[in-house]
Amino acid sequence: MYKKQMTFQRIICFLSLVASVLFFIYSLGMMTDLFDMLYSMIPDPDDLDSAKVAGAGIYYEMQGFNRTLLRCSIGMILLSCLLFLTNTHSRRKYYVGNYVSSLLNVAAEAGMAYWCHVQVAAYKAQYLSTVDFAQLERRLSRYGTYTTSTFWFDIHMAVCIIAILVAVLLIANLIWKKKVMTGEQALLRSGKVVSA
Repeated sequence: MYKKQMTFQRIICFLSLVASVLFFIYSLGMMTDLFDMLYSMIPDPDDLDSAKVAGAGIYYEMQGFNRTLLRCSIGMILLSCLLFLTNTHSRRKYYVGNYVSSLLNVAAEAGMAYWCHVQVAAYKAQYLSTVDFAQLERRLSRYGTYTTSTFWFDIHMAVCIIAILVAVLLIANLIWKKKVMTGEQALLRSGKVVSA
């Protein structure tokens, strides 16, 4: 029982780090298609009304969100490292620091997933409803940079689901760890030897 739980907690700590890195990668890649298509459509970034294509200003409107997403993903990576600094991945008995680091990661994963989903869904709706795709295609098709793909808007769902799954697994790990520790204490009190 102990070996399974210890293996599970080690895997969950690494998955927390992976989920954080996925948010980081997503924040770097999200603006790629928009840059290729819309950046050249706005000659003056200070005057979004100067856009050559209606709705192209969304590229600049999303910059603040993307910057915040990048910073938060770096913060999540550091929080995931806290699991390793407190030895949550390898400790047989959890202390207050292990519970705090686990719960901070749960809050970060779930909060980031919710916030990212709400923001990206709103920007996707704005993108699809305001950008004049016919005009954009006329301007960009000869350069080969035009695409109707919403891949970077859609892939956020996978990133957010992974983050929520990791948060649930971290909670499951805490519950399982608490049961194992309680069982070990009961065995020690009864004078029996605990098998590794």
